[in-house]
This record gives sequence, C-alpha cells and structure tokens, in this order.
Amino acid sequence: MTIALSLDPLACGYDAPVRAGALGCGPDQARRGEIKVNVRPIAGAVLGLLMLTATACGGSGSGAGDGKGEKGKDSTAAQSKQSEAVVTVAPANGAKAVDTSGALKVGAAKGRLTEVVVKDGKGTKVDGKISGDGAAWTPSTHLAAATTYSVHAVAKDSEGRTAAEDSRFTTLTPKNTFVGAFTPEDGSKVGVGMPFSIRFTRGITNPEDVEKAITVKTEPAVEVEGHWFGNDRLDFRPEKYWKAGTKVTVDLNLDGVEGREDVYGEQAKTVSFTVGRSQVSVVDAKKHTMKVVRDGKTVKTIPVTTGAPGYETWNGQMVITERLAVTRMNGETVGYGGEYDIKDVPHAMRLSTSGTFIHGNYWGGDVFGNSNASHGCIGLRDVRGGWDEKAPARWFFENSIVGDVVVVKNSEDATIAPDNGLNGWNMSWEKWKA
Repeated sequence: MTIALSLDPLACGYDAPVRAGALGCGPDQARRGEIKVNVRPIAGAVLGLLMLTATACGGSGSGAGDGKGEKGKDSTAAQSKQSEAVVTVAPANGAKAVDTSGALKVGAAKGRLTEVVVKDGKGTKVDGKISGDGAAWTPSTHLAAATTYSVHAVAKDSEGRTAAEDSRFTTLTPKNTFVGAFTPEDGSKVGVGMPFSIRFTRGITNPEDVEKAITVKTEPAVEVEGHWFGNDRLDFRPEKYWKAGTKVTVDLNLDGVEGREDVYGEQAKTVSFTVGRSQVSVVDAKKHTMKVVRDGKTVKTIPVTTGAPGYETWNGQMVITERLAVTRMNGETVGYGGEYDIKDVPHAMRLSTSGTFIHGNYWGGDVFGNSNASHGCIGLRDVRGGWDEKAPARWFFENSIVGDVVVVKNSEDATIAPDNGLNGWNMSWEKWKA
C-alpha cells in the first residue's frame, strides 16, 4: 500500500540527486512535490521519533521525575515545618455569660507560651503573667462584667516553630450589684490624718477579692494597708500620719468583683487627693488648753473646755471629718434626751460618728481655760453668729481642714474606738495589718 505526500521539492533532495534517488524520487516527481512511499517503514520511523520525543518530555525513562513522587515529597516537607505546640484558650470562642473570675485560662502543650494579649472592647489590655515553665497564662485581676474580651495567644515548640490561637467571649451581666461611698472626695486637699475610707452598700463576704481590687499609690512612696471594720467598711492608711504634700491615687477596680455570692461590684473609678500642711492640735483636758502644732511648730495655744464629769471627752487621736459654719446640736440625737438643744452652734467640726465636735461656744461664760463643762465636746470661745474675727473658735475653724488631727489626752474617759469616725490611728500598726 502506498500513500501520496505533498513535500517541498527540497525535502526530496532535489538539490542532491544522490539522496533523492535513494528515496526513489526522480526529477519529475521532485518537481511536482509528490512522492510515493511504503507506509510501513515511514510509520516505524515516525513512531520511533514520537517515542524519543515523549522520553525527552519526562516519561518513565532513566532520569525522569515521577509527578506523584515529587508531590509527596513537598507535602512531607510542609508537614515537617508545622509547629507541634498546641495553644488552648478557655472559655471557648463565642462563649457567653462567662464568670468574671477564674474562667479565663490560656495554656500550651508541647511548647511554651511566648505571647498572650487579652483586650476588652475598648482595647484596654488585661494584665497577666506567663508561668515560669511557659505552660500557662493567668490574669492578674478579675474581669469586668458585661464585657466582650478578645484573646490572642502564641506558643513555640522546641524547634522554635509558632502556633497561635484567637478567641472572643463575653462576661456575665449581674442581677445584683454593690458600690462604695468613699471619702475624701476626688481632687480634695486634706490633713495628714485623713485615711481613705470606703463604705459598701452591701455586706462583703469575699473581703480579700474586694480589697485586692483596690490599689493605693502614693508620691512619695509609702506603705499603705487596708483594714476592715465589720463587713461593709474598708479604710486605708500608712503606719504614721501622711507626710505633708503627699499625693495619693486610689484605683477602685470593683467592676465585676463578686463581693458576695451573686453580688458584683459596678465601680471603675480613680480617686486622687493631696495632703496639705501638717496640723495636729493637742488638747489637755486637765490643763484646759489646746496647742495647735503646724509643721512641727506650735503656732497658737487656745483655752478650751472639755466634757464635764459624767460626760467626759474621749481620749485619743481624732480626725476632723466635717466642717459646719453653723449647725444645730440636740441632746436627743446622742442619747442625752432634752438636756440641750442649741440651734445655732457656730464653727463646728466633727471628730466622731457618735457626736463629738470641736466647736464655738457663746453660752459658756468664763469656763474656757478654767473648767470642763461640756457634754463631751471640745468648746472654744465664740460669739453668737460667729462674726467675731478675734474669737478663738473662728480662728481655729478658718485654719483647719478636713483630715487635720485633734489629739485629746488626760481625760477621765477611755480612748475612742478606731471605727468611731475616721480614727483608725488609735489602733496599733500590727493590729491594723492583721
């Protein structure tokens, strides 16, 4: 069987008669570009050429790559680069109504944590610490209530390869809450005896958690400790009176603190106050005098009257907590029935919750410096209406601030209780810290 192929004349070797003749290509056939050949030898030659081409393009011959084999090799290499470290975050991603304390935990297995960043919805970071072995991270404080938090944690395995985990969750919204009413007020200037005192609207059964959420920083630095009076009042003070000029900053991080079962704090507030000049006034009940000592120097000695027999004034260190230009004093409010009711007592400053004041007295006659005639208060000469600029009571009122200290000695009464007013100075430092 033969087949006719149309070829370029030069392909038949028209310019080389010897090769053309060998193929059976005569001059006439060559001019027409037509040649008849036997199909079998041509097919064999073409097949051989195709096989050679296939081998050169990556067939199964020697030196050729296997597609499946190469893919498997790449997969193994990629897998060997994956970190063995496993990061875990609790609570689970998307969790709701999460407890504000004890629920957030970040861990790492087959590796060490290198980074943990926890933020609330405002971007504020939550402080925390990675354990020494790198296996766990725990927050240094509780979480706020009704808040969404994001967690980003990274760990490395022994080969330095990293693994990461991200999560989001929302804390619970409490049904019952508490707040704290505090003194002194933010931005105030106070005397050297003023503690920071906070009274809670609910009795606290988890005092350690509440106290931990309140931090007190001072400039210059001084050790400050808290002391509980009952289950609803917490006072902070240093061992001795504040140094004049001290700046005090209190952070109330109570939002989310479980003060008692299912009752959570809702305050997040910073309070700052400054300590003014030092003024400590010492009343001698036997001598009927008061020495006003400012910054270590006696600036004035004032004749006074204190509690009469049976109504003696407390001994001890008392802090001025309230200043009233004029006030009413009624014996019924302090258990003395109708023994007195004075509607216009001038220049009164409170020293105790139970009703002890240091105040102006316009009805006492010549008792000042001579005898004790009051119902337990400390009286200074004054005039009705308090208009006399030279009256000792007016001078003392105008030269005193909340937080100044009045010390009473040589009275026949006992020492005032530390929780009767802001008078924790009457408790030893050891008991205060206990």
